[in-house]
Amino acid sequence: MNERKQQILEMLASEPADIFLRYGLAMEHISEGDDAAAIGCFRELLRMAPDYVPAYLQLSQAYLRAGSPDDAKVQLRGGIEVARRQNEDHAAEEMTALLATLS
Repeated sequence: MNERKQQILEMLASEPADIFLRYGLAMEHISEGDDAAAIGCFRELLRMAPDYVPAYLQLSQAYLRAGSPDDAKVQLRGGIEVARRQNEDHAAEEMTALLATLS
């Protein structure tokens, strides 16, 4: 386990509801090529913070790499809705473009 991931896990032990730490842990899993673990982290993050837009795109991409395009589509649709509600047009457009490639 790399040092950064270990630090994040230690911080999460004392701050389990910190969504930024959860996002960081998920990204560490991605950098290690562990999409299954990343998917679990992103799902937990979105359970805790369903309006955290960046997690939707990253979760969708992890699902795609894991061979689950239908799950990716579901997350993209949800992420687009959340991004539009928050006026995060760039994020909505990025997810819309990815969704279009899957249709």
